[in-house]
Amino acid sequence: MTTKIIDINEVTIKNYVESLRPEDLEIRKQIDIGYTYNTNVVNLFEIRPQWDNPSETLNMEFARIKHVKSTKIWKLYWMRASGKWELYAPFPESTHLSKIIAIIKEDKHSCFFG
Repeated sequence: MTTKIIDINEVTIKNYVESLRPEDLEIRKQIDIGYTYNTNVVNLFEIRPQWDNPSETLNMEFARIKHVKSTKIWKLYWMRASGKWELYAPFPESTHLSKIIAIIKEDKHSCFFG
């Protein structure tokens, strides 16, 4: 019998993304929130139909969280208008993923949600 290991960090990210998603399924066709998660990188993104071809969807990333295993620190990045990722200077890192998520939720400087 195989035992599946539950990744508490992925559960934390999944719960956060679910809290952002619109409840109405019709609205989700116009805008939704998603994420990708692998061992040390989380990408959060908006899902929208392409403006000139609604049959295609775009994933527009707005936050990246990287885990540095050697130091056990989570680093928070935001995407500049140039399309380049930049360390979020007001609160660049934490040892707790939940603190990073709280900073994204607060979005004090409008870097993540505009």
